[in-house]
Parts: sequence; structure tokens; C-alpha cells
Amino acid sequence: MNERLIELTEINPNDLFGTRNKNIEILKKHYPKLKIVARGTKLKAYGEPEILDEFEKKIQRLINHLNKYNKLDENSIDRILSSDGTEHKSSAKSEGVLVHGVGGKLIKPQSPNQQKMVDLMAKNDMLFAVGPAGTGKTYTAVALAVKALKEKEVRRIILTRPAVESGENLGFLPGDLKEKLDPYMQPLYDALRDMIPSEKLESYIEKGVIQIAPLAFMRGRTLDGAYVILDEGQNTTHSQMKMFLTRMGKSAKFIITGDPGQIDLPRRQVSGLKEALLALKDIEGIAMVYLDDKDVVRHRLVKQIITAFKSIEVD
Repeated sequence: MNERLIELTEINPNDLFGTRNKNIEILKKHYPKLKIVARGTKLKAYGEPEILDEFEKKIQRLINHLNKYNKLDENSIDRILSSDGTEHKSSAKSEGVLVHGVGGKLIKPQSPNQQKMVDLMAKNDMLFAVGPAGTGKTYTAVALAVKALKEKEVRRIILTRPAVESGENLGFLPGDLKEKLDPYMQPLYDALRDMIPSEKLESYIEKGVIQIAPLAFMRGRTLDGAYVILDEGQNTTHSQMKMFLTRMGKSAKFIITGDPGQIDLPRRQVSGLKEALLALKDIEGIAMVYLDDKDVVRHRLVKQIITAFKSIEVD
């Protein structure tokens, strides 16, 4: 009798095995001629080579389904095991779904300009997404990065922000460097937790597949095969923005987000984002999208707050 060993390194084995191994029982019903054993991170099957070949392909499809949708129910298992692998094609693209988030949450563009971000990133390698708070710039950018990682278009995601103080004093925050910087990175963690199950997210961060770091940590690096997001770009200086943009390596995608109306730099310091928008606007391969209060997807009051402040602001 031949043996086939499948190592489950891409997923949490319990998600595949199911509660009390109920999914394994479904597998056994579909493959009565195989002896199937599930232990730890290993799935073993014993039987004839041709049946084992088919079994291994179906297990990989189940793993792919889990990676994409973050869930695996009995109907999905039956459909995948009963199919020849050609008739079931995801309609996510036609539905506009970017990522199936935690618990099967459908993450898709919520406004015309968010959709424009998606469309422009399909044709360009660098995108500047500029607009006020609550317009979904960062969230959409992170969703695009997670989608690219899941579809193996990139090997890693790198998320960064300038650690610029907005009224608070970084030096007086408690804890070590990581603890001081984590509050600045929190919006990025929040978006990721919506899209990737916590255990898998922790694994990605531990392995360096997803890296979250302040902008200063980008110096000297060449970012190949990565989806890189610079958030809060309005708080970069000229030299910081130039340093970041020149990190771009082969097969990389860059998104820079920012709100020119919320600059926390010293009064006479020019924003690197504003300079970049002017200097790079005519370069092929670099796209720009300007979101506004019509794109706000937070509480209904946020849109009114932005409008109210706009009416009293002076340059």
C-alpha cells in the first residue's frame, strides 16, 4: 500500500480538519478506498497511486479555498471534492470583491474613487492616493496588498508610516522602541486583522511575510517582490519621501496615501507628499487619485465634520 504525506504549512490544520475532525469524515466518505489519518500538521493517506494523486490535488484545492475565503464549510468541501476543478470559478472579480476577510467578510471598494484606486493599480506600479480622513485610502490599499499576496503576485507586504508626533511626545511614551511605535502602526494592524485570521497574521509577521515598521527603518533597503504601502505620507519630509520612493525594487508595487490637510510636520517644513505630487505627476507608471468627502465611509458625521472644517480653513 502506498503512502502520501501532505504537510499543512499554509493554513491552520484545524480549519481543514474541522471541529472534532468532521471534515476528515467527509473526506473518508468521498475516498472510501483510502485510509486517511490526520495528526498535528500532517495529513496522511494510504492507497493506490492514482487515487492518491487525485486526493492530493483535491486537498490543495481545499487549502486554496481556505486561503482565499478564510472559511471551509461542508457545502464547499462537497463541491470541491465532487468537481473536476474546471467548472467552479470565483466570481469575485465581477462582484468587485478584493478580499474575503475574517469570517467571510466581503471587502470591496465602497466608493467610485476607491474603485479608481483598484483600477489604477491594475495598470501602474505606483499610486498616490490622497484625501481626507475616513475615505478608505489605507484600508483599500491594504486590501489590494493582501489580495496580491494571496494570489502570489508578490512575496511579502511592507507597511510603513513616518513616526511623526501629532501633539503627543513620542519620547515620553512608556515602553521599549516597539511599544513606543506600535500606536503609530495601529491603523495598519486594524486593517490587516479584518482581512487575515489572527493566528495566520501572527505567523506572517513572525516570518517576515508581512512587515510593519516606521519609515526610518526603510533606509538602505531594496524592496523586491513586495507590495509596499506608505501611510500618512503627508508627514514625510523631502528627503524621507525621496528615500522611500527610491527603495522600489523589481516586481514591486507601491501605494502612498496621505491627507495634505493633516500635516504634523514643523511649521516651516515642506511636506514630501506635496512635493512628490507635483514632481511625479507626468511620469508613466505612476498614477494619482484624489479622494474627497464623497468617499467617506465612516460615520455619517465624519463627512459633515470635514465639510465644516474646510469652510474655516485658510492656507
